Amino acid sequence: MKLTTSEDPKPVESSNQGIWAIFSSTFLTIFLAEMGDKTQLATLLISAESQSPWIVFLGAAGALITTSLLGVLVGQWLAKRLSPKTLDTAAGSLLLLIAVMLLWDVVQMGG
Repeated sequence: MKLTTSEDPKPVESSNQGIWAIFSSTFLTIFLAEMGDKTQLATLLISAESQSPWIVFLGAAGALITTSLLGVLVGQWLAKRLSPKTLDTAAGSLLLLIAVMLLWDVVQMGG
């Protein structure tokens, strides 16, 4: 498997240790981000109401796998067309825009 780093866009051979580092970093990041979010709460409520927890689990897992696949494919497509610096700048700008929009909503609700 060939990987690139943000500092050096040339592919490098990865070792098993590198693969596990990427896997564990990805798993922990997504796992912690999903804890207590609206998706988990929706899954909890659907499971409680449906009396079919395994079917709910399969549906939720399928949806999360599909959205993750979409993210990976779009990320791979973007990485082939944009430099790492451009991707970092775009991601940071998008997150700042979201933060400003959320702050604006809070200000509007309070006023």
